[in-house]
Amino acid sequence: MKLQQENTQAQHIEREISIIDSLLRNEAFTLAVAESQRAAYYTGLGETAPSFLLPGEDTANVPVSRRVEKIATNLAGFYALECGLGALSAKSGRKPTDILRSIVANQAVSSEVLLLNRFANTTWKTGQPFRGLERIKRPTFRTASLLPPDAVRKDYDQIKAASGTLLTAMQDVLNESLKFQMETLRRLLHDELFAIRMATAQNAAYYTAQQKPAPPFLTPEEEKTTVMKPVKDQKIATNAAGFYALECGLNYLVTTQQKLPSDVLNAIVSDSIGREDSELLCRFANATWKASQPFRGLRRITRDTFTPFYFLSEADIDKDWRQVKAAAGTVLAVL
Repeated sequence: MKLQQENTQAQHIEREISIIDSLLRNEAFTLAVAESQRAAYYTGLGETAPSFLLPGEDTANVPVSRRVEKIATNLAGFYALECGLGALSAKSGRKPTDILRSIVANQAVSSEVLLLNRFANTTWKTGQPFRGLERIKRPTFRTASLLPPDAVRKDYDQIKAASGTLLTAMQDVLNESLKFQMETLRRLLHDELFAIRMATAQNAAYYTAQQKPAPPFLTPEEEKTTVMKPVKDQKIATNAAGFYALECGLNYLVTTQQKLPSDVLNAIVSDSIGREDSELLCRFANATWKASQPFRGLRRITRDTFTPFYFLSEADIDKDWRQVKAAAGTVLAVL
């Protein structure tokens, strides 16, 4: 009887995961969730949300710097790592550099690797619609538990590469306190030159993992040219980050706890989810928010709120939670 119940539960989980997976590649749903996310943002401010698209924006284009886009694209693994480090440190009490050393030495345990991979998947997803909304229809744009092994390996390759670069940058603080190391992380997050250094290293690591020679990170043409992109796509991308945070965080909780996605979503919407799980979802939201900022301009990484979760105020965390909760309601309505 127990085995039959477990099999039935597994089938229900698989069915709901499959539905969520299909929503990821659905442009109409992505637009709907972006609209609900933006409305939730204004509701949190106590304001009435303006129209999602202003007159003419559905057909207008905006110039996007190829340099900025390439840097932003290659920073996804770094923001995944930084947010993953914060989550692992909060749970274990270990310092960031101790966790980094275990990653670089291939000594991270499987539970840590799973969490870091989910963060890598969520920041990667966040960047795709900025590059073109059609990219969400690609075969690899799917829920992480359904990815083939080679795609999962690519995620962790980015985590490992970012770990090596970050560990090198933190060599002088190896013996400092947790708080001091978090302050160092905050400084590095705000450093535009470090962001370019990290993006360059991440781009090279991608080619190295494919056993290919890495081309120059930025060509002279990329340094100075812009491309025209639909305003609509950029607006959707900006407001879909909370959905990707929810989807990847939800998939992690379902994978580790074997709960029905709809049960977790109901707990989110009703605010009955446990504090540890809600905080983790907020960390996913922080990761996707960070991954989206450089696409909107590299100067945005210097803002005060662009900081490790360790330093965020309750008000800042609540903003992330509202985005997660709004996305949960939209997905739950489909399930």
